[in-house]
Amino acid sequence: MMKPYVPSVDRYTPAKYRRCGRSGIQLPLVSLGLWHNFGGVDTLENARRMLFTAFDLGITHFDLANNYGPPYGSAEQTFGTVLAADLRPYRDELIISTKAGYDMWPGPYGDGGSRKYLVASLDQSLKRMGLDYVDIFYSHRPDPDTPLEETMMALDQVVRQGKALYAGISNYGAEETDHAVAVLRELGTPCLIHQAKYSMFERWVERGLLDVLKKTGTGCIAFSPLAQGLLTDRYLKGIPGDSRAAKAYSALKTEQITKEKLAMVAALNAVAGRRNQTLAQMAVVWLLRRPEITSVLIGASKPEQIHSCVAALGRAEFAAEELEEIEKILGHN
Repeated sequence: MMKPYVPSVDRYTPAKYRRCGRSGIQLPLVSLGLWHNFGGVDTLENARRMLFTAFDLGITHFDLANNYGPPYGSAEQTFGTVLAADLRPYRDELIISTKAGYDMWPGPYGDGGSRKYLVASLDQSLKRMGLDYVDIFYSHRPDPDTPLEETMMALDQVVRQGKALYAGISNYGAEETDHAVAVLRELGTPCLIHQAKYSMFERWVERGLLDVLKKTGTGCIAFSPLAQGLLTDRYLKGIPGDSRAAKAYSALKTEQITKEKLAMVAALNAVAGRRNQTLAQMAVVWLLRRPEITSVLIGASKPEQIHSCVAALGRAEFAAEELEEIEKILGHN
């Protein structure tokens, strides 16, 4: 029989938080995403250890989506299992988020941005996790076939029903975000946060989106900060058999690991080494150099990776020369 989990009494002593836009919510600088390694194909005990490690380090935000797994829904089920057995006494210390917007079930009502789909999906997510409400519910992506107003009305509805405390959007462009935030404000349910893909290799948010978020007082959480693991030293000598790129269902494909990218990775790794950091650590804190970024959403396959990312926060400042060198390596100057 497993010992009952007792969190560290010092979990908030070293932890660092940042206010989410112009809201009352603070998020940890590093949040834990359950996109990979928490599904039905993964080991429950490892998932438990990672969740406990994160909470012991002051990570209070756990990010999910309806289709995380595989199979779909299984990451929420895993989280619900751990919540029921161990984390339930600490529910009020947690920010739990989930999303809907991508393909989830067959037929015309299991995908997209309709009110029908979003409300039904959240109901299913709450059942899988054993929750009365989530803290943040996101529209996972804009749906070109659904009026944006309908999607935002669905977010407003679930907040008013008490199924979510805050509304968020994910993967919306700058103009779409400006429109969505305005609609939500008019409905009386402010947009708390935008979740955007952002890394040294993915910088589209710098071309307008961050300006919109700053103007509207909306927070931002960056996902895929390590470019699905490419911004680490894992692939400098080939593709390990147990790596993310080697998995058939991974978002990182082997064809993305080009000689040019690996040359950049090697040069960035050298910069990180001179900072006494791993490349992964440097990639995380590089994102936090932007005050518009509330939190960086990391994934992990083992507890040690969570420890490493949190340790990076102790060296978050960059010299101007370091930033210039990074930009030169990335071809941005």
